[in-house]
Amino acid sequence: MISLRNLSLQRGGRFLFESVNLTVYPAQKIGVTGPNGTGKSSLFALLRAELHQDSGDFDIPARWVIGHVGQETPALEISAIDYVMDGDSELRDTERELEDAHLTDDGIRIAALHAHYDSIDGYTARVRAAQLLHGLGFSAEEHNHAVNTFSGGWRMLLNLARALMCRSDLLLLDEPTNHLDLDAVLWLEQWLRGYGGTLLLISHDRDFLDNVVGYIANVEHQQITLYKGNYAQYERQRAEKLALQQAAFEKQQLEIAHIQDFVRRFRAKASKARQAQSRLKALDRMETIAAAHVDSPLHFEFKPPEKSPNPLLYLDEAVAGYGEHVVLRDIKLQLVPGSRLGLLGRNGAGKSTLIKLLAGLLKPLHGERQEGTGLKIGYFAQHQLEQLRPDDSALLHLQRLDRRAREQELRNFLGGFGFTGEDAMRPVEPFSGGEKARLALALLVWQRPNLLLLDEPTNHLDLAMRDTLTMALQDYEGALVVVSHDRHLLRTTTDSLVLVADGRVTDFDGDLDDYRDWLSKSRSGQNAKNESPVLASKSEKLPTASRSAADRKQQKRIEAEQRSRNAEQRRPLERRLAEFEKKIEKLTAETRAIEATLADPAIYEPANKDQLKAAVMRQAQLAESLRETEKIWLEASETLEES
Repeated sequence: MISLRNLSLQRGGRFLFESVNLTVYPAQKIGVTGPNGTGKSSLFALLRAELHQDSGDFDIPARWVIGHVGQETPALEISAIDYVMDGDSELRDTERELEDAHLTDDGIRIAALHAHYDSIDGYTARVRAAQLLHGLGFSAEEHNHAVNTFSGGWRMLLNLARALMCRSDLLLLDEPTNHLDLDAVLWLEQWLRGYGGTLLLISHDRDFLDNVVGYIANVEHQQITLYKGNYAQYERQRAEKLALQQAAFEKQQLEIAHIQDFVRRFRAKASKARQAQSRLKALDRMETIAAAHVDSPLHFEFKPPEKSPNPLLYLDEAVAGYGEHVVLRDIKLQLVPGSRLGLLGRNGAGKSTLIKLLAGLLKPLHGERQEGTGLKIGYFAQHQLEQLRPDDSALLHLQRLDRRAREQELRNFLGGFGFTGEDAMRPVEPFSGGEKARLALALLVWQRPNLLLLDEPTNHLDLAMRDTLTMALQDYEGALVVVSHDRHLLRTTTDSLVLVADGRVTDFDGDLDDYRDWLSKSRSGQNAKNESPVLASKSEKLPTASRSAADRKQQKRIEAEQRSRNAEQRRPLERRLAEFEKKIEKLTAETRAIEATLADPAIYEPANKDQLKAAVMRQAQLAESLRETEKIWLEASETLEES
């Protein structure tokens, strides 16, 4: 287990942690939350031995393998799948040892290494790496592309896949969803739920935390406080704790006021002087309870747009793309005041292309894009963060937009985005990603747009700013189109969903839970059963009316016999598949029960040593059985699909 005892850590002359006590047990999944700059990433650096505590004790098992996402990806010429497989260092070491053993023709060593290679799932490593890449949005052909051909965002995903490939005891993930679309976020949730090691996850995505972790470690005021439960449960517990703290504070303030009043009235009287002195000493010994502070310093709202044309914007049979490359076709979309659309679809499907078309940054290759008179677009995208002037302050950026506004008015406005006092005068260059995102949003809000186009606006934003943005968008009077992997934002600010897939833009009839289910079926190939049959093209040969009744009868008999033979061949496979599915469910249920046992601090008491040993051994056995059963199930599924 990981143990921090009275640990203190300073960075830049200030305490990040002071006298912190924290114990993390094997197999616990913990979400690490707290405002930006409180020390969450420094905690990870401490766990990776990149930082050392200033005082106190820190213990972590020496044999634990730690998986984490690298912040830099070298411009390598190796393929993406080989780069991901390099994440399993023991696998690569064994492969190198096998090569050496073959060179020396050491048969005994070769046999031993092959046995070890099998025990670490070496023979399925490439398949596992391919599954990770596919889940994170890489196409099959991209698996063999060189690492140096990918852009920065995709390289970060390669680093994430590499971290997941590592057979780690402890997995450290710092904002893993920042470069993911919603499809990949849903996939990653499933993967992390099945992860058998200890997980520490920094995230500002409340839905992601709710669906993955069983504990929350909140980092705030130089302390780390551990709460049992997911993020929603943590919020309730913290609210209750703050309410109790505030009640205790108010009660103490009444007691202090009463004592002070007694001392003031009777201190000069000889008969009461001893009692007054006694109460003053009691007041000095009293441990002061701090008032509970829950209010966020962040607050802003969208002023009503100056104009609201109806419609604001519409696309008619529009085709979007780049040069001769068509990304989307036959787009029909009308935006009116009050429209609230959330765009769904995987990375590369065309969501950002559609946003750029709506913003007027792309002209339609064909069809029509018509703006309403007085249309004023507010467009937010990640590339705009790089367009901020590094030598200018937040205040100067805003003054450049509105020369007539008073400085105090601009300062008050920037304060709502967290730029108070001298922070409003600092150059942008050293700003964090979150600070740049807040400034870009401030510039957008000041302009009072009547159409908001937001492409992943929550990247780099902490929970406080996300909540503030969500509340502001709920009261926004214009039209909104948003792309986001943050389901809480989509669920609370949009009224309808639009699916961008297969070169088309269509209404999605359902909510985000329906989309998750649809996506799951789509990945398994089951959604094809629900799709409408495709009409044969004119070039295909269709049945002719001249065929005789006898011919048609004979054809039907042949088709019926073929269906019967196919059914007979499939039936044993279907029975076998059902058996393995039941076995997987049983193994998964037992694994969850073992994980719950190992998450209970009581099992680590000396008296439960034998029970702990048995539980750890059983967990390893279950993991091996589950991997083997899933492998056989996958092979049976592929055989059934091909039959």
